[in-house]
Amino acid sequence: MTDRIAVIPGDGIGREVVPATQRVLEAVEPEFSFVEAAAGDAVKEETGTALPAETRELVADADATLFGAAGETAADVILPLRQIVGSFVNVRPARAYPGTDALRPETDLVFLRENTEGVYTGHESRLTDDVATLTRVVTEFASERLAEFACEYVEERDEDGFTIAHKANVMRETDGLFRDTVDRVADVRGVPHDEALMDALATHLCLHPEEYGVVVCPNLAGDVLSDLAAGLVGGLGLLPSANIGPENALFEPVHGTAPDIAGEGVANPCATMFSAAMLLEYLDYDEEGKAVRSAVESVLEDGPRTPDLGGSAGTDAVTDAVLGQLS
Repeated sequence: MTDRIAVIPGDGIGREVVPATQRVLEAVEPEFSFVEAAAGDAVKEETGTALPAETRELVADADATLFGAAGETAADVILPLRQIVGSFVNVRPARAYPGTDALRPETDLVFLRENTEGVYTGHESRLTDDVATLTRVVTEFASERLAEFACEYVEERDEDGFTIAHKANVMRETDGLFRDTVDRVADVRGVPHDEALMDALATHLCLHPEEYGVVVCPNLAGDVLSDLAAGLVGGLGLLPSANIGPENALFEPVHGTAPDIAGEGVANPCATMFSAAMLLEYLDYDEEGKAVRSAVESVLEDGPRTPDLGGSAGTDAVTDAVLGQLS
């Protein structure tokens, strides 16, 4: 059966890196059925909504979705999209590649971020003009589901276990529940694990990233720590991500719309292409996923490179080079 891929370029450089990545997907799997959908700032300006009903339906019906970026409407786009696919974990690899000017070339990390709750549930209130509140939600169910995924993830990849990031010394009830639940599941599964306070972990990652591999995080901590790791490997232009649900998934680069370079044809498509490799593997196209990842890594090592990586090539030149590696 033909797999159906929803493609949402979104705003800014999403409109450049997503079409480039679609060319790569078409090269390795010509039988994919692609359907483009609209979301983001431009769509809201035109229609009054950042995420039209037809886009929601296309994503819900697709086998997987490739998303670019959204600007001011990001919270109105990406959070609902993650809910539509039922995403309970955000997988964010951060690896230093040969040929890139990585601050810490030894970095090879994967963040498994809880994706449904924490401070991102939207429970905010303005009590008075000068007092606002935010309710943080952590449940045993969501923490357990993330922990089960983490155990399977490290077992399938022969990893040496994982590190639980938390701040249970201060947020005793919420992060305490998160830490204790993940710890319990890992104990039952016999998966090695340790733990670290998330602020101390931020320092340790900068100084000794080689001491860590897979990090299991609450929602906000995973967001912040993975962006910190981007600084160790050469920037957000190299970080892919996968939002995994029980029966559907959404794949996106971690970078934003980059309005300062949008439309200039110099956007780095590598993070989106790495996201596409994760999409392929999610759909059980393991060899194709490895081929795409290898092709992008070869281009990063030998060039051409976009300006953010010290080169002068445009998006099309990098894409052509990746396609050349795949041919």
